[in-house]
Amino acid sequence: MESGSVTTPFGRRSMTLGMLASQAAARKIEPGQSIDKWKLYRALCEARPLLGITDRALAILNALLSFYPKGELSEDNGLVVFPSNAQLSLRAHGMAEQTIRRHLATLIEAGLLIRKDSPNGKRYARKEQGGELREAFGFSLAPLLVRAEEIERLAAEVVAERLHLQRLRERLTLCRRDVAKLIEMALEEGAAGDWSAIHLHFRNVVEQLPRSPSAEQIATTLDEMEMLREEIVNQLEMQVKTHNQSGNAQQTERHIQNSNPQSITELEPAFETKQGETADDRSKGRVGPTEQIQKVERKSEPVSRANAAASANAALKSFPLGLVLQACPEITAYGPQGAIGTWRDLMAAAVVVRSMLGVSPSAYEQACEIMGAENAATVMACVLERAGHITSAGGYLRDLTRRAEKGEFAIGPMLMALARINSPVRGKAG
Repeated sequence: MESGSVTTPFGRRSMTLGMLASQAAARKIEPGQSIDKWKLYRALCEARPLLGITDRALAILNALLSFYPKGELSEDNGLVVFPSNAQLSLRAHGMAEQTIRRHLATLIEAGLLIRKDSPNGKRYARKEQGGELREAFGFSLAPLLVRAEEIERLAAEVVAERLHLQRLRERLTLCRRDVAKLIEMALEEGAAGDWSAIHLHFRNVVEQLPRSPSAEQIATTLDEMEMLREEIVNQLEMQVKTHNQSGNAQQTERHIQNSNPQSITELEPAFETKQGETADDRSKGRVGPTEQIQKVERKSEPVSRANAAASANAALKSFPLGLVLQACPEITAYGPQGAIGTWRDLMAAAVVVRSMLGVSPSAYEQACEIMGAENAATVMACVLERAGHITSAGGYLRDLTRRAEKGEFAIGPMLMALARINSPVRGKAG
């Protein structure tokens, strides 16, 4: 500072110990000390969270620095700037004078400026006859020069913390993707294990993370996610080893299971009650002419069609009921008593939905033959979930059935996509 004495504010502004401490520190400028004012300003912008100042206050400080005539702050060049509030408003993009005064007070309280008021409170400078500046009244930038090293250190801490947070976010994103892909793969491949419960645990870990988490919260979630990934990988690797050791036995077992001559329609509720048909007729096997024709047609189908259906049925994997209901919650309302607790409940609901969406009994029965009763009901639940985007539900189901028969369709990706759409986290974000 140009003066070694203490300066007090003009008018009704009170003096504080903070102001006194700032003025005492400003007198400790080392001889010859200087720093680039814009480099220091960039450091201030980085260190802003630790200094407790707002971006609007920094805009005012930027305007004050623009009034400093030199590129480097130095005591030899003087450290007081004295623009009027009107001049500051112009360089602060038209900020109101009342707002300027409030942010100037913030900068002074933060110890970044010192108010050096004139006897009448105006900001001006007195010059010698030769034009040299003798004394100025306004705002002293001396605290910036004194605290330059501290400000740069704080800026480095903020940058390091931001990079640390960014790396944690990247690791969590990669780990979360790994877990999601592994669970999806396990479901599609039909790996042994309660993958529905694992998926729910995965969603719970994700949901615990707040919208704007701290580094500690991300690190905690990352630890849980890495442990879950390790458990999943270990479980899958053990199954791969077991499969390699007993591959032939498993192939034989699958062949025996797929050779089961039991009709798929025996495991599924009746498609719909015909007019004049009673429960006693159905229980005794007495059916109308239409059903007899359908049975004759099924019996007369070529053997190759039956083999293709069995092959497609074996290729499609069944999914946990809990995952199906999580991905397709709308079908729950069509279950018995408005709830679904078993696969039989889901298949009964699928028959109701089939009729509601205008899917013919033959199209749904063919889907059951090719995909299996559980998978056909699952596909019907997915069709209901996407009914607003499907023009013809019957045609869509027949197309999926044809693709499944050729081995070109898998339920897993469609089911997992709906599970992500209907997840609680996405609901909160919306």
